[in-house]
Amino acid sequence: MASQPECWRRATELAATGQGGLPLPGERIAVVGCGTSLFMAQAYAALRESSGQGESDAFAASEFPVGRRYDRILALTRSGTTTEVLQLLAQARGTARTTAITADPSTPVMTAADDVVVLDFADEKSVVQTRFATTALTLLRAHLGLHSESVVEDAEVALEEPLPEGLVTCSQFTFLGRGWTVGLASEGALKMREASLAWTEAYPAMEYRHGPISITTKGTATWMLGASPPGLEEEVHSTGGLWVTGGLDPLAELVRIQRLALAIAEARRLDPDRPRHLSRSVILSPA
Repeated sequence: MASQPECWRRATELAATGQGGLPLPGERIAVVGCGTSLFMAQAYAALRESSGQGESDAFAASEFPVGRRYDRILALTRSGTTTEVLQLLAQARGTARTTAITADPSTPVMTAADDVVVLDFADEKSVVQTRFATTALTLLRAHLGLHSESVVEDAEVALEEPLPEGLVTCSQFTFLGRGWTVGLASEGALKMREASLAWTEAYPAMEYRHGPISITTKGTATWMLGASPPGLEEEVHSTGGLWVTGGLDPLAELVRIQRLALAIAEARRLDPDRPRHLSRSVILSPA
C-alpha cells in the first residue's frame, strides 16, 4: 500500500507519453472488469462521461450486453487471466476495438486484446488488490486530464495521518459516494470485506437515506468519499453513528480505507493478503 504514491507518479508519466490504445475523446466506450476492476471501471466511466469526453458505460465482464455496439471496449484485469474478461474479448473481436490494462505481460490477455497497456511496476502478490487498481485509475484520470500532483500528495497524507479514533472497533461500515466516487465507495467496502471480514455496505450518498441509514447506530461508521449532500452528516450524528469526512482526494481516501482494512485484519489476527475462499485470479473450468 505504501508504494502507491510512487506508482501513481509513474502512471502519470506514462499517460504523458501519449500511451496508445486508451479511449479517444468522442469514442463511445464500455469499460469492463471483475471485482475491484469493475469498481475502477465504474469510477472511470463516470469521470469520462461527466467531463464531456464521450459516452461511457461500465459492466461486470460477465454481464456485458452482447450485441450493443461500442467504438472501444476497455478491460481492466490485473492478472490477465480472468475467464470472464478473456471470453468477452474473444466475443468482441472484429466488432469493436479492444484495449486491456494489465499488470502481467506474460498472460493470455496480451493476445486477446487489440491493444494492451502493461503496468507491471504496479503488480502485487497479494490476493487483495490495492496498488494496481489505484494505479490503473490514476493512468486513466491522467489521460482524461483530471489528475494533478496534489492527488499524490493527498495519498502520502493518507498513508501517514492516524485513522479516526474509534474506527477500528466499529462493528459495521457504510461507504458513500456521488458520481465517480460511487465506484470508489463500493471498492472500499469490498476491501474491508476481503481483508478483514468486516460487515460493510456501499451506496450512492442520496440512496443511503432511502433505507440503509436504518442500520446506522452507535458503534457503526459512515464514511463519505467526496462532498457530502447537505444535511447528511447531521443525520448520521443523530443516529449515534460515527461520521468520517473524506477531506482528501477521493482516491487518496481509498488508501485510508485500505489502511483501515489492514488495521482491523491485524486486530482480528487475519492474513489480509490471503483471504479465505479467494484466489488472485478467477479461472473457470470449461462448461
